[in-house]
Amino acid sequence: MYNRILSELTREYYKTNFPNDGQRFIAWYLRNIHNLDTYEAKECITDGAGDKQIDAVYIDDQSCTVYIIQGKFYDRDTVDAEPLREVLSSWIQIQDLAHLQEGANHKLQMKISEISAAIDDDYEICFELITTSNLTESAKQDLDLFQRQIAENENISASITVVDNDTLQFKYDEALNRNRPYINYEFQLENGKYMELTIAGTKAVIAALPLKECIKIPGIKSGSLFRKNVRQSLGANNKVNKGIARTIKTSPGEFFFLHNGITAICSQISVHGDVLSLKELNVVNGCQSLNTIFSCSEFAKKADNAYIMFRFYEITSPERADSISISTNSQSAVKARDLRSNDKAVLAMKKAYEQFYTDGYFMTKRGEKVDTVKYNTAHIVNLTDLGKQLIAWHSQRPNLSYGETKIFDKYFDQLFRREYKPENIQALNVLFGTVYSKWDKDNPMELNETLLAMKAYAPYHQLYAISVIFCEINKMNDSVPSPAVVLQKLNSARLLDSIVETAGSCLNMALETASTEAVENGKMFVPQNWIKSKTSLRDLRTAIKQYLASLRMMPGGKQVLEGWYSGLEMRKEDFDSRWTAD
Repeated sequence: MYNRILSELTREYYKTNFPNDGQRFIAWYLRNIHNLDTYEAKECITDGAGDKQIDAVYIDDQSCTVYIIQGKFYDRDTVDAEPLREVLSSWIQIQDLAHLQEGANHKLQMKISEISAAIDDDYEICFELITTSNLTESAKQDLDLFQRQIAENENISASITVVDNDTLQFKYDEALNRNRPYINYEFQLENGKYMELTIAGTKAVIAALPLKECIKIPGIKSGSLFRKNVRQSLGANNKVNKGIARTIKTSPGEFFFLHNGITAICSQISVHGDVLSLKELNVVNGCQSLNTIFSCSEFAKKADNAYIMFRFYEITSPERADSISISTNSQSAVKARDLRSNDKAVLAMKKAYEQFYTDGYFMTKRGEKVDTVKYNTAHIVNLTDLGKQLIAWHSQRPNLSYGETKIFDKYFDQLFRREYKPENIQALNVLFGTVYSKWDKDNPMELNETLLAMKAYAPYHQLYAISVIFCEINKMNDSVPSPAVVLQKLNSARLLDSIVETAGSCLNMALETASTEAVENGKMFVPQNWIKSKTSLRDLRTAIKQYLASLRMMPGGKQVLEGWYSGLEMRKEDFDSRWTAD
């Protein structure tokens, strides 16, 4: 991996934006493994003088996780425990954010402010040590110790993950969707604790296996054991995984009775004596459990009376394997978003939309695959995207659009339990699609790089700005315009691109003005916190008012403005009250 990455670091983006291979390595990891774009990756880097052993901070609002990253780009086979101690040092410092912020560099200071806000929202913290080497045996022992120290701390939910050379190779291949060999493995069965079955012509083995044997299964750490699982590890600190860890530590003898068990598929199963031989082993339900057991390995090793049930199925059909993976994971939804996919209000909205747009499809479930030959791609909408658009447009709260969990939990009733016209759904889809298409690497709107680094949520402010422009033009400042009428007016007047770009310019102006004011008042300006606050809405409205006023004073601006007022005029009945969301 070292030579491969070193070769890729010679590309212009890495050479231009980062002064050394250490930072370039971190940026490579953020782009290739966390799938960030060039602006987002650059914005995450905190490495340099005053970095406090923190090379990068990436806050993933979708998974509600703060990734604190330390990188070691080494051209050698092994690395000792020193980098781990640096990670532990950053963990200790994170527990006193105020003190950490005092001596940190400017980029880290801003990230600490973001981290603080994320912790207040119950985000998990994941420390990642990424290296192109492998840990020495003594370093692995230190890792076990550090994992226990971090997991047992009750002040902040956190975990530590080492992405070494082998894990890095797996993650990189996974990102490229390359095929890799599956795991072949043998278990030593205990007499009276297993049974062989044949169900519907399919061979199966049900076995109670000791927890201390589970930690020996290859592929847990790298994730290769869970290739067909619908989700990878969620960390050691969510509610369920904490309960699993607690049982291992306090009541290991009860583990078998309190746990639902593990489901695994294999291409071939054979039992010879008490030896279970498996080819192409893959765990499709139990990723969280096995990762938690692995993180509690020292306790598991000592738990002689702790067992877990395994179900092994001999499956040769890839389609059947995928079906088993999906079905065995469907009993425990991970997010509020998934829980709502079959809500009556959502299904009614889906039915209405697909009846109105007969060539359209309303995606309600995460990960659905849509036949783009059968359906018109212009009429394919997504429940998650719609929720974010609704709260930005009708609730006038784009600062909440980043929070998928809140949208489908706290604000679900306000957003979805009402009749909503399919034309409005489609209009929001088109409006936001037009906005988002302009947030590309060419930066046609000439947005501030700080905004581009917030591509996951800042475009919803631009969508909100379009609604505000219509309110200003029609002097309906306390109301919200119909998205369908807005789109119809924009298309009729051929002003769609013009108004979208104006909204982008006003967002840019609002950010720069807020930043300038903060600096002039001796305050730290954190763009990510600003855009997630109501202050950004006030600043954006002010920027729009100022833009419209200044446009009248520009050469030819008066004619442009008059064209807008005549072409975008709407009736009072085309406006509605704001949907309360806070």
